[in-house]
Amino acid sequence: MSTQWWKNSVVYQVYPRSFQDSNNDGIGDLPGLTQRLPYIKKLGADVIWLNPIYKSPDKDNGYDISDYRNIQDVYGSMADFDHLLASAHQQGLKLLMDLVVNHTSDQHDWFQQSRQSRDNPYADYYIWRDPVDGHEPNNWGSFFSGSAWTFEPKRQQYYLHLFAPGQPDLNWENPKVRQEVYSLMKFWLDKGVDGFRMDVINLISKPAGLPDAPQAPNALYGDVQAAVADGPKLNAYLKEMNEQVLSHYDIMTVGEMPGSTPEDAIAYTGFDAHELNMVFQFEHVSLSANPDPRLGKWNDQPVKLVDLKAALSRWQKELDGHGWNSLYWNNHDQPRAVSRFGNDSPKYRELSAKMLGTTLHMLQGTPYVYEGEELGETNVHYTRLDQYEDLESINAYNQLVKQEKIVDDPTMLSYLANISRDNARTPMQWDNTTNAGFSKAQPWFALNPNYTSINAAAEVDQPDSVFSYYQRLIALRHDSDLIVHGTYEELDPNDEQVFAYRRHYQGQTLLVISNFTDQTITRDYQQDQADHRVIGNYADDLGTTLRPYETKVYLFK
Repeated sequence: MSTQWWKNSVVYQVYPRSFQDSNNDGIGDLPGLTQRLPYIKKLGADVIWLNPIYKSPDKDNGYDISDYRNIQDVYGSMADFDHLLASAHQQGLKLLMDLVVNHTSDQHDWFQQSRQSRDNPYADYYIWRDPVDGHEPNNWGSFFSGSAWTFEPKRQQYYLHLFAPGQPDLNWENPKVRQEVYSLMKFWLDKGVDGFRMDVINLISKPAGLPDAPQAPNALYGDVQAAVADGPKLNAYLKEMNEQVLSHYDIMTVGEMPGSTPEDAIAYTGFDAHELNMVFQFEHVSLSANPDPRLGKWNDQPVKLVDLKAALSRWQKELDGHGWNSLYWNNHDQPRAVSRFGNDSPKYRELSAKMLGTTLHMLQGTPYVYEGEELGETNVHYTRLDQYEDLESINAYNQLVKQEKIVDDPTMLSYLANISRDNARTPMQWDNTTNAGFSKAQPWFALNPNYTSINAAAEVDQPDSVFSYYQRLIALRHDSDLIVHGTYEELDPNDEQVFAYRRHYQGQTLLVISNFTDQTITRDYQQDQADHRVIGNYADDLGTTLRPYETKVYLFK
């Protein structure tokens, strides 16, 4: 039933807690987002992806859901949600909900029932196992540190939680669980939402027998992602979901799939697969992982451009004609793009933010803009542990510094400053007034102090701002079949300074050249033979000369 409108769309991601507070309790809310819809419309985005707003104890900022059919009180009421949805639709904006169904909260009624005994109607809604020799059933480690198993005295059994103990995993083997999930999906789709971003959806099918995971030398636990990602029944579950729910609505679906390969993505999102529209892959945002496997993603080294190009090019080439890419630099789980892949110094922040935007938005796929990315917002660069709020970051510090003593305090703090999820979660920088126009009250989380100079009010009507540049990038995509559908040709994959590629469609070619360094260099891609320069982040064009963080796009007819 899909009209594939999502192929021409640009998605704007809203982290509701940090977007706009309307009632001055320091927490962003739905009426606040409704007030700001004209801003998103002005940017040019077509779709809003909203992080979870359901009832939750908030152990993991809403990714632990206790009631899928009600709104978290601090965000407002169901009437507020209905008003938001109607207002968005009136302005031509679509709304994507976050679907979190690998796990629920331990406060969800299903789990409260399930933990009571082994023979109640909900006993089998979660994954329970007997102890093995008095300890956990296998060696799986949680994504949030520690074991992936917690003992429940009432049942004398362990339950599985790939994330926090307050996030028990649903048992997708149980057909009743799947029907419960399809029912809650229909509840929101019948309200008129325009699709779902599906949280860690490739973890829902666990391997038969739950065998031990591969374990690095000296690591406390096995690598649960390697054990669980893309499990044996995932295709079957997604096909069933599509058949029973998704195919009956004209919607957009994107599955978050850590560890997935292009081959996996084609299986789940291929044009003939009848499952999902696209996946969020993690290859390009996992490139800076620590060489010590015990430390996982925690590192403070920059990504090498050659590796970044290889990852993005692989997805571009392999999915072309078979599936559809989602394009993103950052989101609520990743540090700020300009700090990670660009240069957030005052001298180069704007140039490199525009360069990154260009590099991404000219690729084939659906671009996602994370709140504040369009302003060139940066990492906070915290220096103390007590400045962090994120469960994953705090747990990792405690495990790696205090318990295992693998790294020292300054090193771990450097890792957190570089890659903690909290970098993305500071309140939106609307203007230079107190609390950045986010709230009149003390915000739930500290603002990035640079809001006085980096904010929407300073950029929205400024023709050479990062915001205005993103407006132009989005408008170009809306007007160009070449940008949307063109095939991808990588250029000079071993060039350590420049990311260059071509896009081809119906006899026309787009040439994209981006300098990822602060050096002035030269590259000749026959840009002098182009019909015209489509967009660039410097006012003039010096041909084969590339100034620091310069990006330019040329059209050849």
